[in-house]
Order: sequence, then C-alpha cells, then structure tokens
Amino acid sequence: MPEDSSETKAPTKLDVDRPPDFKFHLAYGVYSHAWDENSSDAARTRLNELISSLSKDDSDDGYHAFYAGIQEYRSDSMVFRSGRMRIQTQRKRDWQKRDTRDRRDSRHR
Repeated sequence: MPEDSSETKAPTKLDVDRPPDFKFHLAYGVYSHAWDENSSDAARTRLNELISSLSKDDSDDGYHAFYAGIQEYRSDSMVFRSGRMRIQTQRKRDWQKRDTRDRRDSRHR
C-alpha cells in the first residue's frame, strides 16, 4: 500500500534556485513560470526532471538541453533566431544634408 500512495502523490515545486549564479537563476525563473502555468502532473514531473538535470549539469550543453526541453511547456515562448541581423546605417554627412533640407522645407511651408 505505501507504494500506491507515493504514485498518486502530486509532484512538488523544487526549490533549487541559486541567485548568485545568474544563468541558473534565469533558468529557474523560466522553470517556475512554466510550473505555475501547467497544472498537469505529467508536465510538472517533466519540469522537475529538467531543472534537476540542469542543477547537476551546469555546462552550456546542459542549458541548451534545458531550454530545448522546456520549450513545449512555456506559453510565453518567443522564438529567438541566432545569426546576424542586417543593420542599415548612414554616413554622418548624408544625415546632416537630409536634416538641413528637412528643416529648411519645414520653415518655408
């Protein structure tokens, strides 16, 4: 009988936060938010597994695996794209010419 009571026991939220470790603290915040949003016992058990494995493996691969695994349990997930973005710039002289032209045009309207 004691085995049956442990199987029906609801999972509890783990308190393994380490505030001095910034990366882990952020990951724990993501875990905590996902825990609060999901009421399913299976989802909460999986979230516990993810954060406990991250607390044991604190490498970059561990973080990558954590965020890849927790992605399906997050409702606020935003898609981040790695790679380069194109930033359009202009020369200072071009900006000065356009600015003086715009000011002159606005004075004479």
